Amino acid sequence: MTAQKILAELKPLGGEGYKRVIFKHGVQEPCFGVKISDLQKIRKRIKCDHALALELYATGNYDAMYLAGLIADDAQMTKKDLRDWVAGAYCRPLVGSTVAWVAAGSPHGWALALEWIDAKRDLTAAAGWATLGCLVALTADADLDLAALKQLLSRVQKTIHQAPDAARAQMNQFVIAVGCYVPALTGLAIQTGDKIGPLTVDMGDTACQVPFAPDYIRKVQKRGTLGKKRKTAKC
Repeated sequence: MTAQKILAELKPLGGEGYKRVIFKHGVQEPCFGVKISDLQKIRKRIKCDHALALELYATGNYDAMYLAGLIADDAQMTKKDLRDWVAGAYCRPLVGSTVAWVAAGSPHGWALALEWIDAKRDLTAAAGWATLGCLVALTADADLDLAALKQLLSRVQKTIHQAPDAARAQMNQFVIAVGCYVPALTGLAIQTGDKIGPLTVDMGDTACQVPFAPDYIRKVQKRGTLGKKRKTAKC
């Protein structure tokens, strides 16, 4: 299977309606507008093909790039691969989903996330915070550096209102992730969210809203699912 064959398979699956929706989130041409449910069907057939994933991402076609994240073997991703992917991620869906998922599943997720959150480029910083959020969702609490997470929560509290839009949204998601997936830090995450207060983020011409972190965390707490880890960040 080659990237060109996959592109030929994806093209007739695209739809202008879905394409218009994702373009509001910053997606650009080339793009067919293939729904995630159809990409998941291809993922189930291919399962994992790391070489194909790298080839698909390099096409620059949004649908192929998203599929690449679904079929990549995260464990085989090198730091160079991941840096190339974040550099090529030109919109929020790619940095908040595809890049973050694969980075978090790789051996380099923590180190690169800390590198990326210091980046001047908004989307790269957003990818870093999204990767950190995925990591706390996937990693057993015993293997997390709780002291470092506390420092990161403090950093978010102090800097989130000065951060650009994409990074600000993912910093908020990081607070939510810590509060929901790390019970030992739930209280601190709620306190952090309260001190931050409601956020304003330019979400473009979409219906998306930025959740108020304390309210979101308390809903999960009420549901009784705090600390329930995920097997994979990919969806």
